[in-house]
Amino acid sequence: MNTAYLTSARKQFEYYKLLGDQTFAQLPDEALFWQPNPESNSVATIVKHLWGNMLSRWTDFLTTDGEKPWRQREAEFDNDLGTRAEVLARWEAGWRCLLTALDSLTPDNWDQPVYIRNQGHTVTEALNRQLAHYPYHVGQIVFIGKLVRAGQWQSLSIPRGTSATYNAEKFAQEPHRAHFTDEYLGRKPE
Repeated sequence: MNTAYLTSARKQFEYYKLLGDQTFAQLPDEALFWQPNPESNSVATIVKHLWGNMLSRWTDFLTTDGEKPWRQREAEFDNDLGTRAEVLARWEAGWRCLLTALDSLTPDNWDQPVYIRNQGHTVTEALNRQLAHYPYHVGQIVFIGKLVRAGQWQSLSIPRGTSATYNAEKFAQEPHRAHFTDEYLGRKPE
């Protein structure tokens, strides 16, 4: 079992969850349901899709296929959530399922194959697959947040015009080992 990789993957998942959380905090309720056009998804719909994917992929992920027979993927794109509470409940449930699954990994089960639509993956491959998928959608959520908030958007990374100052602060420190998410997740470097 590669514990360094698993720790890094978990931090990255938590970081992308944080970006979503910080976006939701900036959006008024009605913005969660806004669509730029009829072919686009709202934040609520993207959350619903992530929730469905996370529950399907991570429920019993070492013992059952990641595309569960009970998953209704097409219905994930129906705009039928009506409140912030419903959106956030699904957001939290999906991430809880994922993080619980990560916590279940041990040296004894690390080499077990993981199947998604009958295609075998190593645990590392399954994690990488979702580390590509979830940030893709979180990026969509953040982009919609920027569109909706326009000039009122509070940057979630290095604000424009501050790169030189940010880099000067970083290079003023002694070289050290740290995960890029540590400062965002409020953790001390290991």
